Amino acid sequence: MNVAKLRGIISERGMSQKSVAQAIGMSEKTFYLKMKKGVFGTDEVEKMVRLLDIENPAEIFLSKK
Repeated sequence: MNVAKLRGIISERGMSQKSVAQAIGMSEKTFYLKMKKGVFGTDEVEKMVRLLDIENPAEIFLSKK
């Protein structure tokens, strides 16, 4: 997963990691841990793709960075 790219998109959309966590129904702590590990469940990925209007999710969530 390309965490840096996801962080950039979150910032571009004028959101914070905390606000994304809340919007997808996750605690802030859990979100930060998942960002650190670079692992999200498919349901969480789907919610973020919709919330952040990500055009090419494979670049972020299927990246080996």
